Amino acid sequence: MTINVDSEVSPLKAVLLHRPGRELERLTPEHLENMLFEDIPWVEKMSREHDQFARILTEEGCSVYYLTELLGDVLSGDDHKPAAEARRALIENTLEHCGLRETLEAGPIEAYLSELDGRSLAEVIITGLEKHEISFAPARRPLSHYVREENPFYIPPLANLYFTRDPATVIGSTLSINAMKAGARRRESALIAFLVANHPLLRENREVLTYRGNPAHSIEGGDILVLNRRAVAVGCSARTSPAAIEQLASGLLQRGFEQVLAVQIPAARAYMHLDTVLTMVDQDAFSIFGGVEQELAVYRLHGTPELTVEPVDSLTEALEQALGLPEVRLIRNVDGDTLSAAREQWNDSTNTLAVAPGRVITYDRNVISNRELRRNGIEVLEIEGSELVRGRGGPRCMSMPLLRQ
Repeated sequence: MTINVDSEVSPLKAVLLHRPGRELERLTPEHLENMLFEDIPWVEKMSREHDQFARILTEEGCSVYYLTELLGDVLSGDDHKPAAEARRALIENTLEHCGLRETLEAGPIEAYLSELDGRSLAEVIITGLEKHEISFAPARRPLSHYVREENPFYIPPLANLYFTRDPATVIGSTLSINAMKAGARRRESALIAFLVANHPLLRENREVLTYRGNPAHSIEGGDILVLNRRAVAVGCSARTSPAAIEQLASGLLQRGFEQVLAVQIPAARAYMHLDTVLTMVDQDAFSIFGGVEQELAVYRLHGTPELTVEPVDSLTEALEQALGLPEVRLIRNVDGDTLSAAREQWNDSTNTLAVAPGRVITYDRNVISNRELRRNGIEVLEIEGSELVRGRGGPRCMSMPLLRQ
């Protein structure tokens, strides 16, 4: 499959998902903040809600690929590239990311992981490895064998992995491997890079743009909106820095894009990404959280090799110019009721996923916002999200489009 995404709203044909699983069963109250959760989800119900999401995507003509299955394919050797080589690379990468490479535990952990079959190794990489699962000879026990309470994991679970939007983004025919802000999520980008290097579904896509910076200059997929073949909007947020946007813009402008819109949003937990306050729902329409509208600042980045940054008077003006339209519609999630607007925005009412122009997937709990979308001519496909929303993300967050028509 040749990946390509030239729009936020063209018919969705292929998507990468991760079904929530055992990694979320390892969340405990004392680790919620580090794992970026507000509460402990009911995982069984969460998985059923996610299955409904995947079912709707399939019914809409979209091929659904699961990250765990692709990872298991590579590690099981279901391809001509030697599985042993891929296994060694992934184990080495995991030890490095978890700070284990130069420790006394490295040898026993590496031996343990090397003995697992491909599917089991894929599961451990995602769900984590607890300290009690590794045995040491009495004379070779490291300090971590005795001190387990503060951090019970050698390999932490990837609790946020079901938000596949963030670690990588298809922009046109280019795959951007993003740099995650939180330490709890940085291995997710490495997993996508591993699949791109090893799985036949992604390996033939040679246009890979990897952000290379330090954690102070991160960029995440929830901040990246592909407007069309010429323009991309990127949120300057709590998770995406100005320097990262400039680096992405330079790479895209060299690949034929004409402009990148940097949209500055408040650096707050409620607005962690651009797609928590703004998503595209039709060729000329956007769902927006009205409560943040006046706080947005927009800048146009263009030119190569010299990058030029220009302030734009308004979001509306910037979008109209980028899309080549005389007018765009901003559909406020709740019109005139600030309390309901804030409440539904917190529950990801503006985090919609378009499966076709004017046809979007949303959470059913956002009754007023869904009504506003329908009132403005948008078809709304509702899914239950009482547990999925606990990780602070909606349908767009949970999907990484690989191909749009």
